[in-house]
Amino acid sequence: MEKPTPFKPGCLPALIGSLPVKDHEEAVDLVAGHTPDVPIWIQLPMYRQEGMLNQFVPGVPGLVDTGEKVYVDTSSQEFEEGLMAFYEEYLAVTEAGLPLEESRFAMKPEHAPGFFALKNRLETAWPQEFSAIKGQVTGPFTLATTLMDQDGRAALYDDRLRDVVVKILALKARWQAKVLGAFGKQVLIFLDEPALAGFGSSAFLSVTKEDIAALFEEIMEAIHQEGALVGVHICANSDWSLVLDSPADIVSFDQYEVFEQFVMYKDDLKAFFDAGKIVAWGIVPTIDKELIMGEFAESLEARWQTDMKQVEALGIDRATLLSQSLITPSCGTGSLDPEASLRVLELTQEVSNMIRYKEQL
Repeated sequence: MEKPTPFKPGCLPALIGSLPVKDHEEAVDLVAGHTPDVPIWIQLPMYRQEGMLNQFVPGVPGLVDTGEKVYVDTSSQEFEEGLMAFYEEYLAVTEAGLPLEESRFAMKPEHAPGFFALKNRLETAWPQEFSAIKGQVTGPFTLATTLMDQDGRAALYDDRLRDVVVKILALKARWQAKVLGAFGKQVLIFLDEPALAGFGSSAFLSVTKEDIAALFEEIMEAIHQEGALVGVHICANSDWSLVLDSPADIVSFDQYEVFEQFVMYKDDLKAFFDAGKIVAWGIVPTIDKELIMGEFAESLEARWQTDMKQVEALGIDRATLLSQSLITPSCGTGSLDPEASLRVLELTQEVSNMIRYKEQL
């Protein structure tokens, strides 16, 4: 189901998802201080349970966690029984009225403490009015190529596991959209898809665009059912038509590194903007500390403006472009040191402020 995109962010700043801090309250403080208009719950990858794989697989039947690795044992009778129970619970939620919050698809504080830290702060002490709230799940292609069975075979190549990945992500995303939607603001749920940078490579020669579309469809539909918008974040170059031609409402990418490759999809990009959809411009680099510390808000804002002239030349008018843009880092900052990460947050806020001031947004 295609959903119109009424939310017009007007170049507000937003973050991608991870920070290199130890405390979730500190993470919320950083979000509140730098991107208060678009609150986001933060993942702290220094904790094993908050990795891109571990955070979203609780509830998968046959899951084995040895402490060193997580995989699915499909060879046991317990897996077959667990698979049946999984589908019974899925149907109970989607067809029989079981509340999401009473199911395995509701995320728990032990698996997503950042989500609950943000929710509590929004309920008690957020510093200002905000325009939207951002949540995220690991994207289905990334999770299905990362989660393995006992023989090291990716879930993507097992029909049963691939469907489980799609369904568990769909309902965990829908649960987030439902809980965050209670604040009465526009909810944005992002699918984080770093693995899509490998689409078309020798590692995924058998994977087609239709396969990716099928992975996206059910998850995006579930998010849209709760009135939320769907974003897809890819932190390196990819086949951008995978997102631009999908039901996604937002595409998030590394403008700093791959702008020229992105705008090669000129017809897809123009159609995306014409449909009222949003681009999150990752103009602030996150690739390494030296690069980050060598940039300034003025240099990045000037670079953004130069790039936007090229986008306008595709036939996208400036008012539309400004209205339907977010300003973001190129990726999360969980792999950086705290000094570089803080600099990324500062630059994101400053670049957004400069653009909004100059354009009177």
